[in-house]
Amino acid sequence: MKSLKPIFLVFISFITLTAIGQPSVKVGVKVGNKAPEIVENSVNLQPLKLSSQAGKIVLIDFWASWCKPCRNENPFVVAAYEKYKNAEFKGGKKFTVFSVSLDRDKADWKNAIQSDHLSWESHVCNPGNPGNYVKDYGIESIPSNFLIDGKGIILATNLRGEALDKILASLKK
Repeated sequence: MKSLKPIFLVFISFITLTAIGQPSVKVGVKVGNKAPEIVENSVNLQPLKLSSQAGKIVLIDFWASWCKPCRNENPFVVAAYEKYKNAEFKGGKKFTVFSVSLDRDKADWKNAIQSDHLSWESHVCNPGNPGNYVKDYGIESIPSNFLIDGKGIILATNLRGEALDKILASLKK
């Protein structure tokens, strides 16, 4: 009976791995990590989760209306969104932006969304109280961003200017 024990353990291990899938990916902010969850109020004061974008390539974009470098970067983000929003990618279908504002004033935030033509739907902010996600993502300055795949895995960070377009083009099917 002892000779069957190793075979039995291998069989149980195989069944367990098959049932639960691959080992989980570490949550963190380095390339290859699973991006930490963000849950914050949208423009309509409804809670919005980053995980609600599962299946898409997502740019998590930390910014604010009062941040001149952020506002200068917005045209590049808008151009990438317009170009790739319906594209098929390796690792996700469609591209979107999950904008995380560090604004202190709700009116300024909403006005910047409109004036910069940030036409995607996922905008979150908690004016004056940015929540744990600033700490979770290690945000020390803005603009700051993270590109994730359809499973929430970080593919790249701090893409500026044409760099976002180049990486999206390389991921396209």
